Amino acid sequence: MTATHHSNAPADAAKDNWVDRFAPAALIPYLRLMRADRPVGVWLLAIPCWFGIGLAAAQTVQAQPLTLLYYGLLCGVGAFVMRGAGCAYNDIVDKDIDAKVARTAMRPLPSGQIKTRQAWLFLAGLCLTGLIILLQFNAFAIALGFSSLALVAAYPFMKRITWWPQAWLGLTFNWGVLLGFAAVVGALTPAALLVYGGALFWTIGYDTIYACQDKEDDALIGVKSSARALGDGARRGVGLFYAATIASFAGAGVAGGFNGLYFLALIAPAAHLAWQVRRFNAEDGALCLKLFKSNRDAGFLLLAPFLLEAMI
Repeated sequence: MTATHHSNAPADAAKDNWVDRFAPAALIPYLRLMRADRPVGVWLLAIPCWFGIGLAAAQTVQAQPLTLLYYGLLCGVGAFVMRGAGCAYNDIVDKDIDAKVARTAMRPLPSGQIKTRQAWLFLAGLCLTGLIILLQFNAFAIALGFSSLALVAAYPFMKRITWWPQAWLGLTFNWGVLLGFAAVVGALTPAALLVYGGALFWTIGYDTIYACQDKEDDALIGVKSSARALGDGARRGVGLFYAATIASFAGAGVAGGFNGLYFLALIAPAAHLAWQVRRFNAEDGALCLKLFKSNRDAGFLLLAPFLLEAMI
């Protein structure tokens, strides 16, 4: 690894991440463009897909374990590819805004490490790969996958339009709940919609925490966010969103006719989310980033009740 790699690294990238340590120099800007140096976003996109698959496994006695594992693997790879595509698209749209924010100014596009045309070509390649993965599912799941494109395309503009771009992110990032469930079942149920709603609230909560890092810069350049909208009430707001998450997952258990162990297993994610709220300080950027990243663990805790229900 050369010093140049570190000097060109975005301020919000972890030091000594695997991209800087192991990737060939020519690939580093592209891997940074797709946020491969910050894998938490891949987890936060993949885990909702696994919510859907786990829920389907819990509700569908005919589900074959190898098929479920195969779909889970496809969703994991798809999350890596499409999260990268979403980040690349977002950075193309936000290039001028990112140049004005200290945390994002050294990203590949605003810093000039990649030209816009190169970014578009790279994005096209990622989308083609994602399409190949999507085509492995049934027709209903494929249609659901295509229907998410409108959400993805509109997301980068939401921070200019609404104070709640985190809600739009939640609609977009958690589409995998519906896709994963439909891949197994071929339809949607009230329980699947409740899990989707719960994951939406979860995303609004954790992305509000994340957005607190940029409040001052966002105010200067006129970008809106839930962190700015909530102001001094951010902690209370995050707590309410997290409470709605657990309530929605509990509602999914009722709709799915799950046993008592499912509801007991929800205590662990509820405790973790409560810990986040208790620790949360909107003025401490480093802590906000730490709490945001902890949502990978929260996601696995939210997944566990479905897996437990499926195994019983």
